[in-house]
Amino acid sequence: MQVNWCEITITREDNGQRLYTNSFITNHQLTAGNVVPIVRDGRARWKSENETNNVLKTKGYHLEHNFGHGQQFLANFMITLNLLAFLFHTLLELLDEQYRLLRQHLVARQDFFNDLRALLRYMLFDNWNHLMRFMLIGLELIPDT
Repeated sequence: MQVNWCEITITREDNGQRLYTNSFITNHQLTAGNVVPIVRDGRARWKSENETNNVLKTKGYHLEHNFGHGQQFLANFMITLNLLAFLFHTLLELLDEQYRLLRQHLVARQDFFNDLRALLRYMLFDNWNHLMRFMLIGLELIPDT
Protein backbone atom coordinates (compact mmCIF):
# COMPACT_ATOMS: atom_id res chain seq x y z
CA MET A 1 0.00 0.00 0.00
CA GLN A 2 1.37 3.38 -0.93
CA VAL A 3 0.79 6.30 1.42
CA ASN A 4 1.90 9.89 1.74
CA TRP A 5 3.78 11.00 4.81
CA CYS A 6 4.63 14.34 6.43
CA GLU A 7 6.22 15.38 9.69
CA ILE A 8 6.01 18.46 11.88
CA THR A 9 8.55 19.62 14.43
CA ILE A 10 7.96 22.76 16.49
CA THR A 11 10.94 24.28 18.26
CA ARG A 12 11.55 27.35 20.36
CA GLU A 13 13.13 30.13 18.36
CA ASP A 14 15.41 31.33 21.16
CA ASN A 15 17.15 28.05 22.05
CA GLY A 16 16.00 25.48 19.49
CA GLN A 17 14.37 23.27 22.16
CA ARG A 18 11.98 20.79 20.56
CA LEU A 19 8.42 21.40 21.80
CA TYR A 20 6.43 19.04 19.57
CA THR A 21 7.16 16.39 16.97
CA ASN A 22 4.72 14.16 15.12
CA SER A 23 4.32 12.50 11.77
CA PHE A 24 1.17 11.85 9.79
CA ILE A 25 0.32 9.30 7.14
CA THR A 26 -2.46 10.04 4.68
CA ASN A 27 -3.93 8.74 1.48
CA HIS A 28 -4.33 12.34 0.25
CA GLN A 29 -1.83 13.64 -2.28
CA LEU A 30 0.43 16.09 -0.44
CA THR A 31 1.26 19.40 -2.07
CA ALA A 32 2.70 22.68 -0.86
CA GLY A 33 -0.86 24.03 -0.84
CA ASN A 34 -2.48 21.34 1.32
CA VAL A 35 0.23 20.06 3.67
CA VAL A 36 -0.40 22.75 6.31
CA PRO A 37 -4.16 22.05 6.57
CA ILE A 38 -3.53 18.28 6.61
CA VAL A 39 -1.03 18.62 9.48
CA ARG A 40 -3.39 21.00 11.33
CA ASP A 41 -6.26 18.54 10.97
CA GLY A 42 -4.02 15.64 11.99
CA ARG A 43 -2.96 17.48 15.14
CA ALA A 44 -6.60 18.29 15.98
CA ARG A 45 -7.60 14.64 15.53
CA TRP A 46 -4.68 13.46 17.65
CA LYS A 47 -5.60 15.95 20.40
CA SER A 48 -9.26 14.90 20.33
CA GLU A 49 -8.42 11.20 20.52
CA ASN A 50 -5.95 11.72 23.37
CA GLU A 51 -8.40 13.82 25.38
CA THR A 52 -11.20 11.28 24.91
CA ASN A 53 -8.94 8.40 25.90
CA ASN A 54 -7.72 10.37 28.91
CA VAL A 55 -11.31 10.92 30.09
CA LEU A 56 -12.13 7.24 29.62
CA LYS A 57 -9.02 6.21 31.56
CA THR A 58 -9.00 8.72 34.42
CA LYS A 59 -12.49 10.17 34.95
CA GLY A 60 -14.51 7.28 36.31
CA TYR A 61 -14.88 5.00 33.29
CA HIS A 62 -11.96 2.75 34.36
CA LEU A 63 -10.87 2.00 30.80
CA GLU A 64 -7.39 1.11 32.02
CA HIS A 65 -8.66 -2.11 33.60
CA ASN A 66 -8.16 -5.31 31.67
CA PHE A 67 -11.57 -6.69 30.74
CA GLY A 68 -10.02 -9.69 29.03
CA HIS A 69 -10.89 -12.16 31.76
CA GLY A 70 -13.81 -13.68 29.86
CA GLN A 71 -13.63 -16.76 27.71
CA GLN A 72 -14.31 -15.08 24.38
CA PHE A 73 -16.12 -11.75 24.09
CA LEU A 74 -16.06 -10.12 27.54
CA ALA A 75 -13.39 -7.54 26.67
CA ASN A 76 -15.34 -6.30 23.64
CA PHE A 77 -18.58 -6.25 25.59
CA MET A 78 -17.08 -4.26 28.46
CA ILE A 79 -15.45 -1.65 26.20
CA THR A 80 -18.76 -1.31 24.35
CA LEU A 81 -20.56 -0.62 27.65
CA ASN A 82 -17.88 1.94 28.58
CA LEU A 83 -18.22 3.74 25.26
CA LEU A 84 -22.03 3.73 25.49
CA ALA A 85 -21.84 5.23 28.99
CA PHE A 86 -19.47 7.92 27.71
CA LEU A 87 -21.83 8.61 24.79
CA PHE A 88 -24.87 8.95 27.04
CA HIS A 89 -23.04 11.19 29.50
CA THR A 90 -21.92 13.40 26.62
CA LEU A 91 -25.50 13.59 25.31
CA LEU A 92 -26.79 14.43 28.78
CA GLU A 93 -24.19 17.19 29.03
CA LEU A 94 -25.49 18.63 25.76
CA LEU A 95 -29.23 18.09 26.17
CA ASP A 96 -30.23 17.91 29.87
CA GLU A 97 -30.21 21.24 31.71
CA GLN A 98 -30.51 19.66 35.17
CA TYR A 99 -27.62 17.28 34.49
CA ARG A 100 -25.50 20.16 33.17
CA LEU A 101 -26.22 22.23 36.30
CA LEU A 102 -25.25 19.33 38.57
CA ARG A 103 -22.06 18.67 36.60
CA GLN A 104 -21.10 22.33 36.88
CA HIS A 105 -21.33 21.97 40.67
CA LEU A 106 -19.91 18.43 40.91
CA VAL A 107 -17.05 18.98 38.50
CA ALA A 108 -15.16 15.76 39.17
CA ARG A 109 -16.96 12.91 37.41
CA GLN A 110 -16.02 10.50 40.18
CA ASP A 111 -17.72 12.72 42.78
CA PHE A 112 -20.83 12.84 40.62
CA PHE A 113 -20.79 9.05 40.04
CA ASN A 114 -20.22 8.37 43.75
CA ASP A 115 -23.16 10.60 44.72
CA LEU A 116 -25.39 8.82 42.19
CA ARG A 117 -24.24 5.42 43.43
CA ALA A 118 -24.96 6.29 47.08
CA LEU A 119 -28.39 7.76 46.35
CA LEU A 120 -29.49 4.87 44.14
CA ARG A 121 -28.31 2.34 46.66
CA TYR A 122 -30.59 3.62 49.42
CA MET A 123 -33.42 5.48 47.70
CA LEU A 124 -35.99 4.87 45.00
CA PHE A 125 -36.75 7.60 42.49
CA ASP A 126 -39.74 7.74 40.18
CA ASN A 127 -37.62 8.73 37.18
CA TRP A 128 -34.45 10.51 36.05
CA ASN A 129 -35.94 13.98 36.52
CA HIS A 130 -36.94 13.13 40.10
CA LEU A 131 -33.35 12.05 40.86
CA MET A 132 -31.84 15.17 39.24
CA ARG A 133 -34.30 17.46 41.06
CA PHE A 134 -33.59 15.75 44.40
CA MET A 135 -29.85 16.31 43.93
CA LEU A 136 -30.29 19.92 42.81
CA ILE A 137 -32.44 20.70 45.88
CA GLY A 138 -30.07 18.83 48.21
CA LEU A 139 -27.10 20.82 46.90
CA GLU A 140 -29.17 24.02 47.15
CA LEU A 141 -28.74 24.74 43.45
CA ILE A 142 -32.49 25.28 43.01
CA PRO A 143 -35.14 26.18 45.62
CA ASP A 144 -37.43 23.50 47.05
CA THR A 145 -40.87 24.47 45.77
